[in-house]
Amino acid sequence: MEQHDPSIRHEALALLDRGVPNRAVAERLNVPRGTIGWWRHEARKERGEQVEVRRSLLCPLCDERPLDRASYAYLLGLYLGDGYISHYVRHRTPSLQVTMDDAWPGLQDAAEAAFRAVFPYNAICRQRRKGCQNIKVSFKHLACLFPQSGPGRKHERKIELNGWQQKIVDEHPWALLRGLIHSDGCRCTNWTEKIIGGQLKRYEYPRYFFTNLSDDIRRLYTDTLDAVRVEWRQANAKNISVAKRASVALMDAHIGPKY
Repeated sequence: MEQHDPSIRHEALALLDRGVPNRAVAERLNVPRGTIGWWRHEARKERGEQVEVRRSLLCPLCDERPLDRASYAYLLGLYLGDGYISHYVRHRTPSLQVTMDDAWPGLQDAAEAAFRAVFPYNAICRQRRKGCQNIKVSFKHLACLFPQSGPGRKHERKIELNGWQQKIVDEHPWALLRGLIHSDGCRCTNWTEKIIGGQLKRYEYPRYFFTNLSDDIRRLYTDTLDAVRVEWRQANAKNISVAKRASVALMDAHIGPKY
């Protein structure tokens, strides 16, 4: 962040004390409005004045702000699948972004609803890209809520849940599974042919697939499947399959096809 001469700060505070608006002070001294607001905020704290913290700055962990735990579990699944947290040098506030395919507009709405439930006081936006939309929020405490964030790709670093995250997943396992399937999974129909009574018959059956490069994320997925008693198998090195009729029915009851 750009550093300003202390004399400029003193002049800005003197103008503010005389009732000059933040915008006018910023234009007069050629200082960003955000900096003027920050100086004013800090000066009030130094004088011992009661300073109200904006609700959009409060963190569920650091400030004990209420957290919609089911929506968080769903958003965690989306983040582990198709999300990332970016840190821009020019801005102090990191951003969480989840990419959702235009083929599933209902999932885009579900993702935005989860963002709004987890971040009720922050601005949520959609960025249109070719074939998809990015659902996005900026929040200073993203590293608190998503400690799995870090440099590099997720499958190239260790991914494990903190204790408080695991408690939420234990409470809302289907929400996490729904987020993982909505990001890196699908429900599809397989078919096979058998000769019965001399006639070739075609049989179709639904199944769920989840594909992710991270061994840790796949293990989190299968551990959660175990917790809700869904049978699964390793289809290949990167793919988890759920094909047993009872397990597919259970998945249908809580997740269902993409929409």
